[in-house]
Amino acid sequence: MQLGQIQQTALLTLYARALDSRLSRPILGDPLSADIASQIDYDFAKLKLKPSLVCSTALRARRIDDAVRAFTAEHPDAIVLDLGCGLDTRAARCAPPGGVDWYDVDYPEVLELREKYLPGRSHLIAAELTGDAWPAQVPTGRPTMLVADGVLPFMPGDTFAAMVRRLTGHVSGGELVLNGYTRFAAWAMKYHPTIKALGIQAAQGFDDPREPESWGAGLTLAGEQLLCRDPLVAKFPQPSRAAARFMALSTGMSRQGARVLRYRF
Repeated sequence: MQLGQIQQTALLTLYARALDSRLSRPILGDPLSADIASQIDYDFAKLKLKPSLVCSTALRARRIDDAVRAFTAEHPDAIVLDLGCGLDTRAARCAPPGGVDWYDVDYPEVLELREKYLPGRSHLIAAELTGDAWPAQVPTGRPTMLVADGVLPFMPGDTFAAMVRRLTGHVSGGELVLNGYTRFAAWAMKYHPTIKALGIQAAQGFDDPREPESWGAGLTLAGEQLLCRDPLVAKFPQPSRAAARFMALSTGMSRQGARVLRYRF
């Protein structure tokens, strides 16, 4: 299998969800990810996933899933647009109402894997997220949930904000949910053993959760979840659980960990 560095992050998060599903007390509980990982001929061991990354990946996925379920329950005719979807099984986990149309966007080689291991579960858009033309493939006139799980730090400069502006200008209204890295957290990612193993230079983030309101995309902050304060931290193994609870003592420190942000537009 020949995938570029960024494309291999699809396997990183897949394997994290697979490892979580095998725990005695899983946080996300995604056996489909474990099944897919078992079928792929790839040296997952080289990713060097630590328990802390497995748990944080599973927890942020669960809270983003919660946001998607709430939106599609309120808008059973919605569009869900999963940006940089990788091999995420979110559509299967969320099981949206039958009137919801789900679109997955990623590099063509990643979508080839989706067609092989997750066939027929969504509409596929093969594109780089920084491209100008692909949003035209997304229907308009319906409530739209934009999902960006793990995308922000890998889009250079203001390209993430520019993408959001294009999308909110194209669709009629809805919500954006993402895991929001601070600038420090995004910078520090490149020193994480897993990211170093792939040779990725992650660098993009923002500190103030209201900063995206200034992007010209019509966003209004609707919620910030600081995941080190989440009750499911109780399922983290030590010392990750102790570290999360220490960070939870300060909002500033909490924001350096995983957080899920929701915006309305």
